[in-house]
Amino acid sequence: MNAMTAPQLPNYGATPPLRPTHLLTPEQIAFYHEHGYLAIDAIMPVAEIETVKAIYDRLFHEDSSKADGDLYDLNGAREAGKKISIPQILQPAKYAPELLQTQMVANLKAMMKQLHGDDTKMVGDHAINKPAHNAAATPWHQDEAYWNPAKEYSSLSVWIPLQPATTVNGCMHFVPGSHRNEIVPHRPIGDNPLTPGLEVVPGAVDFSSAVACELPAGGATFHHGRTLHYTPPNNSEDYRRAYIAMGSAYEKPLAAPRSFPWQVRQRVAREAAKAAKA
Repeated sequence: MNAMTAPQLPNYGATPPLRPTHLLTPEQIAFYHEHGYLAIDAIMPVAEIETVKAIYDRLFHEDSSKADGDLYDLNGAREAGKKISIPQILQPAKYAPELLQTQMVANLKAMMKQLHGDDTKMVGDHAINKPAHNAAATPWHQDEAYWNPAKEYSSLSVWIPLQPATTVNGCMHFVPGSHRNEIVPHRPIGDNPLTPGLEVVPGAVDFSSAVACELPAGGATFHHGRTLHYTPPNNSEDYRRAYIAMGSAYEKPLAAPRSFPWQVRQRVAREAAKAAKA
């Protein structure tokens, strides 16, 4: 794709063209702050679910070549001729800017502000499309384990299924209260440093208190950047479609920067692989 045809970066911070039609209750806001996550049954009008689903399916199928530069395998490094286990598209709004014009996005932006304050802005999105009868889980992790360890964050993610999300097809699971903890030890998925995804080091955390959040299509979960979360394999007959939006109220330098050794391992492995191909 040349410079003349390259898609523009999404303007996630633009004022939404639509007023919110769904907002959180005080009880829901209090639940989020106590537990680090929240599940709601509707984040958009029912009539809009099929519209967003059609955009989503087009990106992963008919228009997949357009998004190839931001198409990754969450469960491993992409290899020529190898089928992608868990396809994900980073910044799908770059390729389908109409996503940012939806009532879904207007509503989630308003709800982000309710949870993390008026300075909270949508700062990114991605889409994870688990195929039917897919044995790969998205392992336990904290989102902040992916981020710059030299900074402090007030961030959250919104996870929206475009079909019912169940324990069979891979709904979200959370460890209540884990947002109050520091970042636990992580490693690349499968301990392969060329894998872009991360997982909690086996044995580092007790997950016995985890809860599953089954949802109808067009529902949503919200979780804090430090909340431990996981989705199981998709054992259903259809794709498990999830659209994810990220929000941030602030990020600022830490007085005492941290070190995330798993990020160092991944960076060194990528540089070595690149050098080997040169």
